[in-house]
Amino acid sequence: MEKNKKQVQIVFSNGETKQYQTGTTLLDISKEMQEQYKSPIVAAIVNNKLAELRETVEHDANIQFIDITHKDGFRIYQRSLSFVLILAAQEVLKEQGITKVRINHSINNGFYCDIEGIPSLKKEDLKKIEQRMKELVQQDLPFKKETVSLDRAQDIFKEYKMYDKIQLFKYRRASNVNLYQLSWLKNYFYGYMVPSTGYLQTFRLIYYAPGFILQFPNRKNPSELPPSIPHEKLSSIFMESEKWGRIMNVDTVGALNDIISQRGIGDLIRVSEALQEKKLANIADQIYQRKNKVKIVLIAGPSSSGKTTFAQRLSIQLRVNGIQPHAISIDDYFVERHLTPLDEDGNPDFEALEAIDLQLFNQDLQALLAGEAISLPTYNFKTGRREYRDNILKIGDNDILVIEGIHGLNDKLTKEINREHKFKIYISALTQLNLDEHNRIPTTDTRLLRRIVRDHQYRGMTASQTIEMWPLVRRGEEKNIFPFQEEADIMFNSALVYELAILKQYAEPLLFQISKEDPHYAEANRLIKFLDYFLGVSSEEVPKNSIIREFIGGSCFH
Repeated sequence: MEKNKKQVQIVFSNGETKQYQTGTTLLDISKEMQEQYKSPIVAAIVNNKLAELRETVEHDANIQFIDITHKDGFRIYQRSLSFVLILAAQEVLKEQGITKVRINHSINNGFYCDIEGIPSLKKEDLKKIEQRMKELVQQDLPFKKETVSLDRAQDIFKEYKMYDKIQLFKYRRASNVNLYQLSWLKNYFYGYMVPSTGYLQTFRLIYYAPGFILQFPNRKNPSELPPSIPHEKLSSIFMESEKWGRIMNVDTVGALNDIISQRGIGDLIRVSEALQEKKLANIADQIYQRKNKVKIVLIAGPSSSGKTTFAQRLSIQLRVNGIQPHAISIDDYFVERHLTPLDEDGNPDFEALEAIDLQLFNQDLQALLAGEAISLPTYNFKTGRREYRDNILKIGDNDILVIEGIHGLNDKLTKEINREHKFKIYISALTQLNLDEHNRIPTTDTRLLRRIVRDHQYRGMTASQTIEMWPLVRRGEEKNIFPFQEEADIMFNSALVYELAILKQYAEPLLFQISKEDPHYAEANRLIKFLDYFLGVSSEEVPKNSIIREFIGGSCFH
């Protein structure tokens, strides 16, 4: 029988070609290729589509195996380890009768988690959970996958008291659900798993009251754990947003869909926007209280955080307080193009701090603070040179400079200016919404969807082109923004709890344009599946000054 099996041709990402019998698992094939990878192979991309190693090859295919240094492989590692955590916590804490682990947000190279019903987890209990996780990893238990009917899945969720999942699947159009089982516990996860727990060797639990952090290995060096660095300000803003979501009963996608189906979205939009406006007014008040010293407001944040709209709305609030803001663009201080530093690949690095004429920038700022008038430059991106067009600026006693740019939190940008004259703001879309208690929504997904929509609206770019450049954007953020985020005087969360229901209408058609032959099809398919959890909402009730208008269009600031 085996001899009669059909042969298929597999072309690997390194150009190598091999023949295999139909029915051969990707796991078996991966073992032949493992020595070419830094860490255990956890999945494969087959003809531009992500696949689990349990799947078999039935046709000729192009295959790229991925380990956890790949973004999709890292997600699989995170997801699988989260399931191990949930199982271990249930087993360790079962005598207390409190077993609901909630996976909240990403921080300190891990996930911040808490346990419902426990105000503050004991360190001894955390050590027991970590030890049980290590035992489960050593046992190399398989992650079993089964497809069940939607009704059967709902019964299972009810049995395990997973009420968030019951609410989520109330709006699913699919008739079947893929569930995973680890030991005795069944659960639903948005995405794939590693074959078994033995793949999950590197992790630790860090006590972080009132909960803890499940920390993952360093993606670039998968055998190492990164140093534990506190992110108190970032953590505080995350927790504040999540607390607000729970108070408003809209902390999960199922809860948001309930509001949409019950025609309550207009009220939620208005409340969400009012909360952001209140926070903007509070920031303006803080600046006003320090107006005798603060003369420069520096705004920084990763791509698609809504920095432009934020700066405009903050300027309005400053004017309400009697302060006259003046915007200065860091881009106008770029060095002449031939002096732009090169990155490690030999390409011009326009995001490097050295791409800015720091000497001239600081010289102009000092002159302005001394009450002198300066001629502001304008950078001509066609010629790659600065030009002067009689744009004269002088600031008075009640004036303030508002500077927005990726290096705003880095003191080297304004090294000649005393710290007391600066007010630093970090802005990012820190998504407070999760799919359910075990499936979080990465903040990077929200920002990527924002950017896909904006790039199409204003730059004529396809979704594939935006996805293509996203890794470079992320690399710049990791280097130039995230290391300085805790330097901010204040952080502002630009995420709106309702926005993914709005973005769905704009992003889905763009993602569907990416064909199966496109190398970014796997990422597009992942985002399409993600958006399918949301009920769509018209943008009609979104205010003209909303941050989301910066991406979907119709902003009063454009």
